[in-house]
Amino acid sequence: MRITLTTTLLALSLPLAAAPLEQLKLPDDYRIEVAAEVPNARQLALSPDGTLFVSTRRDGRVFALQDLDGDQRYETRHTLLERRRLPNGISFVDGDLYVAELTQLIRLVDVESRLEQPLKPEVILDGLPDITHHGWKYLKQGPDGAFYFTLGAPCNVCLQSDPQFASIMRFDPATGEAAPWARGVRNTVGFDWHPEDGSLWFTDNGRDHMGDNLPDDELNRADRAGLHFGFPFVHADGVSDPEFGKGANAINAEPPVALLGPHVAALGMSFYHHRDGAFDNAFPDTPNTTAFIALHGSWNRSSKIGYEVIRVDTEGEEVTQIQTFISGWLQDERDWGRPVDVLVRPQGDLLISDDKAGLVYRVWYQTQ
Repeated sequence: MRITLTTTLLALSLPLAAAPLEQLKLPDDYRIEVAAEVPNARQLALSPDGTLFVSTRRDGRVFALQDLDGDQRYETRHTLLERRRLPNGISFVDGDLYVAELTQLIRLVDVESRLEQPLKPEVILDGLPDITHHGWKYLKQGPDGAFYFTLGAPCNVCLQSDPQFASIMRFDPATGEAAPWARGVRNTVGFDWHPEDGSLWFTDNGRDHMGDNLPDDELNRADRAGLHFGFPFVHADGVSDPEFGKGANAINAEPPVALLGPHVAALGMSFYHHRDGAFDNAFPDTPNTTAFIALHGSWNRSSKIGYEVIRVDTEGEEVTQIQTFISGWLQDERDWGRPVDVLVRPQGDLLISDDKAGLVYRVWYQTQ
């Protein structure tokens, strides 16, 4: 069965010119441009042949974008899926596109050769909780070949009997089995594996309604399965929960490797992999152990923060430095954009999605 959806040739010059890129601040010699217009752009995935896949959350659509003329801008957009339930998580593996929806994981087989007429999605995992609160998922294939996805807490703060909630799940496609891999994770919408030791690093959004400055969002590290990261008993660097804090002694919670700020909504992240020296001079000041993280921005502080992309330098298991990489989406308490996900292209530049502006940006290094 085939599903015929929409292919759009984008006239990029008119709508994209409206993005106030001059308000964005980057380090010296770094440049930014709009690479694509995608309504409600969320997670990004890239094929080896250069097709860019972009998910959405509210819109229920998944797109494939192509740069047919080599100008680094994606002028052709194919609608692969529409009217889906929170298809936020996507991963491209061996010619197939995997999509994490609210209650299931699906696969579009041989998708790149069928962009105009994709096959009907195959359900590879179903029966996930039908709860929309923190129900959108982030999805990536791990170094072990399994798929990892998030299943957030169905609340601001609560204790659930279902162990799937507040976890990072691991799905083995060979056996069809899915189980929690990390526990006590309130809501992560971004993770990546460290290029040196293979440990999983992930962001986690702190609970709400403890004031402007508590608790911080977290950056965590997991080097093995079975670790617990504190929720709902303890938050950030030992902040006891007013209701559930008494249970903290029973879980041996892992401390975060870094605090990212209160209510900044830390989302997608990627390590800047220098693939066997293929682009060592692309970001010359960026070692292989640097992660770029999108801060979507606060919604519940009296003064907004976040709305930026940060750079996190690491050494072994430690974070050595955190600094702002791109800012300017927030202007005088008004935000015109909200970064969501970060992807490193083989060329050594970055792609950043923005669900509020409905854009995908490209960032590269270029001296005068």
